[in-house]
Amino acid sequence: MKKETFIKSTIILMIGGLLTKLLGILIRVLMTRNSSLEVISLYMLIMPTFSLMMAISQLGFSTGISKVVSESKIPSKKILFGILPISIFINIILTIFLIFTSHFIAFNLLKEPNAYLPILAISLVLPFDSLSSILRGFFFGKEKMLPHVISNISEQIVRLLFMILILPKLKQFGLIFTTTSLILINVLSELISSLVLIFFLPKKFKITKHDLKPNLKSSKNVLEVALPTTATRIIGTISYFFEPIILTYVLSLNGYSTNYIVQEYGVINGFVMPILLLPGFFTNAISSALLPVVSKEYTKGNYKYIKKKLYEALFFSLLIGIPSTIFIIIFPKIFLNFLYKTIHGSLYIRKTAFIFILFYIEAPLAAFLQAIGKSKEVMYDNFIGIIFKTVSLFILSFIKGIGLYSLLISMGINIFVITFRHIMHIKKVFKKSYQQNC
Repeated sequence: MKKETFIKSTIILMIGGLLTKLLGILIRVLMTRNSSLEVISLYMLIMPTFSLMMAISQLGFSTGISKVVSESKIPSKKILFGILPISIFINIILTIFLIFTSHFIAFNLLKEPNAYLPILAISLVLPFDSLSSILRGFFFGKEKMLPHVISNISEQIVRLLFMILILPKLKQFGLIFTTTSLILINVLSELISSLVLIFFLPKKFKITKHDLKPNLKSSKNVLEVALPTTATRIIGTISYFFEPIILTYVLSLNGYSTNYIVQEYGVINGFVMPILLLPGFFTNAISSALLPVVSKEYTKGNYKYIKKKLYEALFFSLLIGIPSTIFIIIFPKIFLNFLYKTIHGSLYIRKTAFIFILFYIEAPLAAFLQAIGKSKEVMYDNFIGIIFKTVSLFILSFIKGIGLYSLLISMGINIFVITFRHIMHIKKVFKKSYQQNC
């Protein structure tokens, strides 16, 4: 029965992930075709800030709630309503923060005045994103993946309709208005996603006044997992946030123009990275299904079973990741031309794609560590990886002739360091369990 549940969850998430990924690709294609390169470049320049704010807003609730709900120690309603007040408070603080700092971020850090209003618009998206994250955690913990899949697809359909019906008409309103609209469409898409998830809540899920009282015990249990997970994301997104700042500063000293840096950075994040990480939906499906199953069996001391599940996850992730990477290296122009009607970025892909093979096993390894209560180790590994990435990005950017390749090489170094450390932690866990059994 355990095996059937894991396989069923994985298959549902794989199919849903594939559909979501295809819709996402179509959305990116329409976004690039229905807007200018200037809009894409500005949007990609803002994305690190957007990602950082979302990481703080979500606070790792999805992972924390998933783990606590799967262990069935506390009623699910108490878990959800224990977290909601915390989420509301955090989003109020973030909104105030963005109101007062958007101008400074745009003008002083990113050195792009056009980014001011789009960054300010992020504050309207965060509460809706946080709510959908909390609800997803509940369904993951219950090992009910269908609501998550349907909500994701609904969310993507909203974005798709925007790209088809509205985006082409926004060109006449200029760069700032178009980019701000691309940010604000997330309000509607996240709202639809949350409504779909609410619809799938159990019929017995009645809300009483007693449920609205925060439950300190459940909140504490969730935060024990959520805070290290959030710290992991924040560490990554802080690095992502400083990427364009470091690149703009160092490469400008090397004689590159700001326009060139912004354009190439947009090409890498808008065209190159989506293609390099194209099979990532499969890895994410495996990781999402792995976490509640391993968490439940780990509390029972069933090491043999969780070890088997981990090896299965790694095997299937590489089975998809390696052939996909080889194919992408051989035919980068076909992918770029088919998806974006351009071959700009093909050299980036051809020369650096092999670096990202380890990316396909990083997520299952992290999910496994989180499931067995090693979220802090994941956080530390990511922190060390980010240090390597940031330092290498800064150093490589000073080397003449490397240009924006410094970004891709530093990303590869980050992935290698994190994956290697994850493997070392897991080896210690299995070694310890073996010694205890002996």
